[in-house]
Amino acid sequence: MNLKYMLDETEWQMLIQRIRESFNDITIKRGFEQYKQELAHLMKISNPEHIEGFVEGKDEERYQVTLNLDTLSESHCTCSVPSYCKHMVAVLLAYVNQYGRSVHAIVNSHSVATLTQQDRPAHLTSPAKTTNQQPANAGPTTEQNAELNVALDVEPKNSLRKRNTAEQLQLQELANKLPSMPIQDWHAFFKLCTSSVGTDSPNVQYAQEALASIYKQQPELSPVLDQMYKLHAQLFVLDKLVRPLKNSKIHRNVFIGFHTQVAADDVQKEITRILTEPFRIGDELELWSRVSETSDYLRSRMLVESNNLRYFSATYDLLWLHWIHPNLKDKSMYEEELEQLRSAENELKTSLAKLPWLLAQSQIHFFLDQDEPALDLLRQANDKGVIPPERFFLFLQILSKKEQWSRLQDWLLAIGPMMLSRPREQHIQAYVNLWEQVIQHSSSSDSEQHLWDSLVRMLPYSRKIYEETLLAHSKWQQWMDFQLSSGTEPLDFRVTVLKPIEKNAPELLLPFYHQAVERYILLKNRDGYKAAVKLLKRLSKLYLKMKQETRWEEFITAFANRHSRLRALQEELRKGKLIP
Repeated sequence: MNLKYMLDETEWQMLIQRIRESFNDITIKRGFEQYKQELAHLMKISNPEHIEGFVEGKDEERYQVTLNLDTLSESHCTCSVPSYCKHMVAVLLAYVNQYGRSVHAIVNSHSVATLTQQDRPAHLTSPAKTTNQQPANAGPTTEQNAELNVALDVEPKNSLRKRNTAEQLQLQELANKLPSMPIQDWHAFFKLCTSSVGTDSPNVQYAQEALASIYKQQPELSPVLDQMYKLHAQLFVLDKLVRPLKNSKIHRNVFIGFHTQVAADDVQKEITRILTEPFRIGDELELWSRVSETSDYLRSRMLVESNNLRYFSATYDLLWLHWIHPNLKDKSMYEEELEQLRSAENELKTSLAKLPWLLAQSQIHFFLDQDEPALDLLRQANDKGVIPPERFFLFLQILSKKEQWSRLQDWLLAIGPMMLSRPREQHIQAYVNLWEQVIQHSSSSDSEQHLWDSLVRMLPYSRKIYEETLLAHSKWQQWMDFQLSSGTEPLDFRVTVLKPIEKNAPELLLPFYHQAVERYILLKNRDGYKAAVKLLKRLSKLYLKMKQETRWEEFITAFANRHSRLRALQEELRKGKLIP
C-alpha cells in the first residue's frame, strides 16, 4: 500500500498514549496475536486519521474495522464486542507496521507506562517475578530497560555475578572435554555456565545473558562442533524459556507470556539461521553420532510440545531437511527414526503431541520416496490440527529442486485440498508457481487443467491470482466469463489489465462495457452518467478497432434518443463529444 501520510514523533507518542488509554492490556495482547497470524489487513487510509481494514475470522467470516485515530471512541468493528475490541488493535498494529513504527511499542504500552510512574523500578536491578500466564505483568525487554535507565538516570547493571577462581577452573576443565562428551553432558555444562543467571523472568534479557555466559566458556572447536555448540546453546535457552509449559497432560494448548514469546521467537530465528548455513559434516564424519544425538534430543522435546508452541518440532524439521537428509548415505537411519517415532505412541500415551508426531513420520517416509504412507500421514495430521502452509511447501520445494515433475504433480494434487481451510495469497501464488513448473516440464496435457481446477476450488481466496493466471495464459474468454458472472465493474480495472484483451479479443469486452453502462445510467446521478460516458468512449474505440463504425453510430444514436429526457446525461454525452 502506498502511504501518503507520515507520522511525526509527536503524533506517534500521542497515538501510543491514546491506544493505551482506550484498550486494556489483555485486548492489546489478543490483537497482537491476530496481527502475528497475519489475519489483519488494511484496505484504505483516506487521511492520516481515518483507516479501514478487516480481520479474518473463523468460517470465512470477516470483521470490518473502521478506525478514527483522533477519537478512538468513534471507531467501529462489525464483531459482537460493543466497544474496543481485539480486531481494532490488530488493524492498528498493521497500520503502525506499514509506517515502519515499532509494533512492540504499542503492545508494551501498559508495561512501560507502569514502570515510568515509579521512581526507581526494583526490577531494573533485580528481575521482577512474572508468570507465563500473566503477560501483562511481565518485565520489559532489554531495549526498553535501556531506554528507561537513561530516562531515570539509572546505571544499567550486569546481572552476571563474578565466579570465583575454583569455579572458573572447573568450567574450563569441563569445556576442554566437550569434544568427547555426549550431547546430554553439553546441556549439563550449559546449566553450570548459566547458574548465576536468574530465571525468574524468562524474557529477552534472560536469553541474552544466558547465551553470553555459554559463549564465554566455549573452547576451541572444529567447524562442525562449533556449529553444533552454537545450536545447542540456543536449544538449551529455548528449553529454559518454554520448559514450564511442556509435558502438560491436562492442557494441550498453553499460552506463554508475551515477553517469553518474544525471547523464544528470537532464539528460534537464530536456530533457523544456524541450521540453514552450510554444514560440512563430510569433512568430519566421525562426528555423525553428535548429529544423531541432536535428533534424539529434539524428538524428545517435540513429541511432548504444546500444540501452539511448535518450536522444537520446527527445529526437528530443519535438522532433518538441512543437516541429515542431504548428507545421509545409509537409509538405515530413516528406518531407525521411524521405529523411534512409532514406539513413542505407547511410551508417551496421552502426553504424545499427535500433530508433530504424524508430521515427523510423514517427512521420513517422504525422504524414503514412500509417497503413499507419507501423504496418508499428512492427511491424518491435517485432520488433527492446522498445518502451517510452510510445512506443505517443504515437500513441494524439495521435489521442485530435484526436478521430479511427475511426483511433484501428484503431491500438488494431494496437498491442494488440504490448503483449502484458509489459504493466504502468498501461499496460493507459491502453489501456482509450482504448477507452472510442472506444466512447463510435463508432457501431459492434464497438468494445466489440474491447475485451473485447483484455483477454482480455492475461490474466493484465490480470486486475484486466478484472474492474473487466466490473463497470463491468454484465457481471455474464461477471464471475461468470470467477470460477467461476478458482476465486476470495468472501471475497477486499470487500462493496462484490459489492454491485452482489447488487443487480442476486443469483441469480448463489448458485453462487459455495455452491461456496465446500463447499470451506471440506472444510478440516475451525475457521477453515474460520467462513468457511463467514460465507458462509451472506450466502446467507440473498440468498434473502430473492429472496423464496425456503422454499428457504433447506430447504437449511440439509439442510446441518446432512448435517454433523451435525462438532461444531465445528454450534457455529459456532449462533453464527451459522443453526440453533436
